[in-house]
Amino acid sequence: MTVDPVLILVVDDEQSYRDALSVALQREGFAVETAADGVEAIEKFDAMQPALVLLDVMLPRISGVDVCREIRTRSQVPILMVTARNSEIDAVVGLEIGADDYITKPFGLRELVARVRAALRRAPRVAVRDTSDVEILEVGHVRIDAARHEVHVHDVLTAFPLKEFELLELLMVNVGRVLSRDVLIDRVWGSNYYGDTKTLDVHIKRLRSKIEPDPSSPKSIVTVRGVGYRFEAP
Repeated sequence: MTVDPVLILVVDDEQSYRDALSVALQREGFAVETAADGVEAIEKFDAMQPALVLLDVMLPRISGVDVCREIRTRSQVPILMVTARNSEIDAVVGLEIGADDYITKPFGLRELVARVRAALRRAPRVAVRDTSDVEILEVGHVRIDAARHEVHVHDVLTAFPLKEFELLELLMVNVGRVLSRDVLIDRVWGSNYYGDTKTLDVHIKRLRSKIEPDPSSPKSIVTVRGVGYRFEAP
């Protein structure tokens, strides 16, 4: 099972910058969507829900500052502002309206990638509900009895090894919430786990094979592009 790469929205009115940034970020394993002006940036943000926005200050139609303000009314996604001006004013305004960082043109691509990764690491995460107080949990056709360590799928007792059980329980307790891959690994395998992250993918695949009518088109355990997974109620 493949995992969707983290999606970054690059907003710049200069084609050469959009192309160069797209290539550099894709080489680092990111997915990239681009926009050439402020209106297109807002439209694509709403449609694509990127994990980070790389936003030029000087844009046609709607300025980067106003785009940043608009995004902040609906999301806390990291925003890295780019300015061609070597001016403290741009930086201060950007940070005051909610940008997470800024970088001045011209810049090195290595520095940019480092800033992007740092912003993603600092990104706020949704609070995760604990499973310790859960005894009976039922969402749709899946029912968990934590005390008995039993899972019923469509009223049929189904075997789940310990890690599969813990992963399913965590997802169901946080029904409707997106849980990042890091959070899932930390909660189920522990903060000291340094193994292959594909372990999570294998377990998700096994869960889907047991609870989804069609595992190839999952309706309960949904992949959230570039972030992680969400358990959906029917």
